[in-house]
Amino acid sequence: MNKKLFPTTPAGRLKLFFTLFDSRWEDLTKDNWAKTVYRDFSAGLIVAMTAIPMAMGFAMAMGMRPEHGIIAGALACVVGRTFGGSKYQVYGPTAAFIPVIAGLITKYGPANGGDFETAHGFLILVSMISGVILIIMGIYGFGRYAKLVPNSIIVGFTIGIAVAIALTNVEDILGIESFKDLLGQDEDIKGGLIHNLTTAFGNIDKINGWSIFLGLMTFALTKTLLRISVFIPGPVIAMGLATLLSATFLADKNIILVKDLYGSIPNNFFVFTPPMLPALNGTVVVDIIYFVCAIVFVSGVESILCSSMADKLANNQRTPFNPDKEFFGQGMVQILTPLVQGFPCTGALARTATSIKAGAQTPLAGYFKAALKLAMAYNLAQYLELIPMACIGGILVWVASNMIKPSEIREIKHQGKFEFAMMTYTAFMVPLTDFLTGVLSALIIYFVVKAVFKRKTKDAPESALEVDTLINSQASGSPK
Repeated sequence: MNKKLFPTTPAGRLKLFFTLFDSRWEDLTKDNWAKTVYRDFSAGLIVAMTAIPMAMGFAMAMGMRPEHGIIAGALACVVGRTFGGSKYQVYGPTAAFIPVIAGLITKYGPANGGDFETAHGFLILVSMISGVILIIMGIYGFGRYAKLVPNSIIVGFTIGIAVAIALTNVEDILGIESFKDLLGQDEDIKGGLIHNLTTAFGNIDKINGWSIFLGLMTFALTKTLLRISVFIPGPVIAMGLATLLSATFLADKNIILVKDLYGSIPNNFFVFTPPMLPALNGTVVVDIIYFVCAIVFVSGVESILCSSMADKLANNQRTPFNPDKEFFGQGMVQILTPLVQGFPCTGALARTATSIKAGAQTPLAGYFKAALKLAMAYNLAQYLELIPMACIGGILVWVASNMIKPSEIREIKHQGKFEFAMMTYTAFMVPLTDFLTGVLSALIIYFVVKAVFKRKTKDAPESALEVDTLINSQASGSPK
């Protein structure tokens, strides 16, 4: 391994981390710069148009305001592309953070007698602590350990998050929120998964058929257009059509809009938001530990997974991503992004794949994406507040549907019954309990079972494949 590109000492890594023009820029040369800049600009434009509705949807699902998603996605991409370890990765709000951030905002926000400013400030505090930990992990070479998380648990975690996203957005598509507001009810439907489902089906008689139509139309149109070509901004077209219909033909159908829940969307994005610590007690200390661990885990695993996927998808034949520098970049993202109306972000799988398919070759694509996203959002802010919430729900259900990949499930199934069981367990536990409980319990079970079966073997197997074979033979009742 080239020690200049992948240093083996903390001092060497730290020097590399602050080398901004490193091997990530090796595909930009004086001979091809015009073509490369054009391709990166095109990729940035496509991703920016796709990212605006997704960022707004993620933010609202987390209990944040729509503009927080816009600024978080743009700033995270600038910081991540400056300090991260991947040539291609697009940074921004991701589905994996929804249960983590929503859980914190719900616990410390208005839903439990607090206020949003305190909850957001507490989120900023735990995010910054997480960032410092990620930076230290990167300096001391912990990036490679993120690859040790079993693929079965990663796939199960992804499925669990997808199910939670789809089910917790059911009220937006059903239009129940609009009836709640019209009737003057105080109960907020945006609680946990079980609470949301109970409330939604308890108000099934109040559903709005036109909201369902807009939600399903958004889902179907987005999915269809992106299947035709990645260069078609499916979410933007679907969002525009739904907004036009709700403002004209469906203007009197009691369809709730973004402005009905969040008011006007301001375009003064860059507002400093300081960290805040609630009155310190045992519960707060435990929550700090919990949410810091959750943010570090999601940041580390998803960014390494996304970087690895990006190298494969782009057929990168030159310098691969650096996992330690990626940890450092993630740390900088979690420290800087929340300070300007943002929240924790990480590598976004779908947007990274879109960027690569659209021709991205260097980190320039990320900078273009950030600038174009802010420019469009700034000029369209007055129209973004007119988007129907059913449209946002449809986009998030589309995101959830893309997270569940049959090919990955089949791959896990072929690895044996034990791996498949762990995937299934994680997929159920994540939405039924909470993110960290589901994932950590799965990891404990996985490695304990591996250790037990290793000790039971007379000739301890040296490879994970041999251990899997032994576990699966035991599970199926076949002889050793």
